[in-house]
Amino acid sequence: MKEFVKYVLATIVGLFLFGIIMIAVGAMSIVGMISSGQATKNVKENSVLVLNLEGTMDERSGDNMISQFTKGALDSPGLEETLNAVKKAKDNDDIKGIYIEAGAFSTDYASAQELRNALDDFKKSGKWIIAYADAYTQGTYYLSSVASKVYLNPSGMVDWHGLGAEPMFVKDLLAKFGIKMQVVKVGKYKSATEMFTEDKMSDASRLQTQVYINGLWANMCKGVSDSRKISVALLNQYADSLMTFNDPKVLVKKHIVDGLLYTDQVKKEVKKLLKLDDDETINQVSVEDMQNVKDKQDGDEIAVYYAYGNIVDSPLEGGIFGSEHMIVGKDVCKDLEKLMNDDDVKAVVVRINSGGGSAYASEQIWHQIAMLKTKKPVVVSMGGMAASGGYYMSCNANWIVAEPTTLTGSIGIFGMIPDRSQLLTQKLCIKFDEVKTNKNSTFGTPARPMNAEEIAYLTQYIDRGYSLFRQRVADGRKLTVAQVQEIAQGHVFLGQDALKIKLVDELGGIDKAIAKAGKLAKLTTYYTENYPELTSMFDQLMTVTQGGNYLDDQMRIALGDYYEPFMLLKSMNQQSAIQARIPVYFNIK
Repeated sequence: MKEFVKYVLATIVGLFLFGIIMIAVGAMSIVGMISSGQATKNVKENSVLVLNLEGTMDERSGDNMISQFTKGALDSPGLEETLNAVKKAKDNDDIKGIYIEAGAFSTDYASAQELRNALDDFKKSGKWIIAYADAYTQGTYYLSSVASKVYLNPSGMVDWHGLGAEPMFVKDLLAKFGIKMQVVKVGKYKSATEMFTEDKMSDASRLQTQVYINGLWANMCKGVSDSRKISVALLNQYADSLMTFNDPKVLVKKHIVDGLLYTDQVKKEVKKLLKLDDDETINQVSVEDMQNVKDKQDGDEIAVYYAYGNIVDSPLEGGIFGSEHMIVGKDVCKDLEKLMNDDDVKAVVVRINSGGGSAYASEQIWHQIAMLKTKKPVVVSMGGMAASGGYYMSCNANWIVAEPTTLTGSIGIFGMIPDRSQLLTQKLCIKFDEVKTNKNSTFGTPARPMNAEEIAYLTQYIDRGYSLFRQRVADGRKLTVAQVQEIAQGHVFLGQDALKIKLVDELGGIDKAIAKAGKLAKLTTYYTENYPELTSMFDQLMTVTQGGNYLDDQMRIALGDYYEPFMLLKSMNQQSAIQARIPVYFNIK
């Protein structure tokens, strides 16, 4: 028996050691595969850059190792990488054109506008762009319409129906579980809490939502109109008649697309442009390949710091939902301090794409940008949104650049504390008693809702935070507090409207922000370096084993429209009770 136990234990130990060795070998293999893929590459003559518009495009994607080994929803490069690839392709004589293959693609409207402008700039250089899809979504058609030729599968469709916002309201759902949100807010347009306290949009929220979706749609129509030579009035007529279900042959007559082709026929069109015979192979270059094409680094360094996602005091933990990108206040402050003390960095561009979050973390980042500004110029480049806390951390920069479709402003804050007393005392039948030294010793207890006195104290705190926010904006934007108050109240603006009221200084993308930073720093030649550094290979492997990026993206696919509300409810306990954020889920379609 002893011998049997000894052999069993030896086998278990052997299997355990074998498992460790295999994991180590596998990890080294993955590192080797990625390292070989990241080696400097030269582009072959007569090549074409291929853009696969598939999945969700975030600001950056280089820190998602899993996406390099999977297909589908995880396969879309980030905006940073895609813009960089298009820019390099424009300047590379060996790349003759771009082939866009559109699919189920999602990104914010400002990012789509920035990418479209980059593609338009590429085409103006004298090179061609070919776009093809089995079916174009409204967003991919907006992007693809800039192409020299737009082709559609003979059995395909082009979705074109206009924009609509359908915010969700979960007050009654929470009530079923005995939960009620206790809210104190400042600003009649501060509608982020309505999801939890109302069953429909307030008049103020409805008004500002109508204004910005009208602005988004107007920008989309203008872009398509300019490229396809179709009047905006006609594009609206097509949307009203649900052009989505038109016969593809009608779409050709309407000049929505240039032709109906199958995939093999599109390849022949690309070969004609490359002057290749039918039996020759097309030299294809991906966005990932272009990252490894050597770039010139002459002159001085301008740092581009990416800050996107919810603004939080500390990273949110919790299984598969811990992988969402966040702006962690203390980490961003440390990073900006390093850039401040780096003498090789002559200017900093902070790229912000955030609807806000923790008011406390926003204030800390505001302070760090103020410190950074004493040493070198700071320019903010706004992405899809830089609103509420996102605007808080932006307002003190030397210069602010936003896309016309960037959502910004929303100067206001709120406090939201769940009242779970009905859940605990009535549904779960838990009893509470108390002993205290002072009358407010049990403030925040789950046993009862806040009383009037406690709400009054919280209101004073919120009002003080709002006053500080307004003062920060007034100081940063060289306005009076009274002027800020007129445009505050939590009001959300598009970038093109924010320019008129001095919340931003210029319209454009990240290239304009970099150029402005170079000018403020009085640099004749410069290059850019991106920060923060991407997550290390080891940390990514650990994240994956703990249920990180891949599983989270799969959950996004599974839940669809319900993903964002579910995420918000799931992470609520880990977030600061005092928030500076816009409505977290617009549900614009």
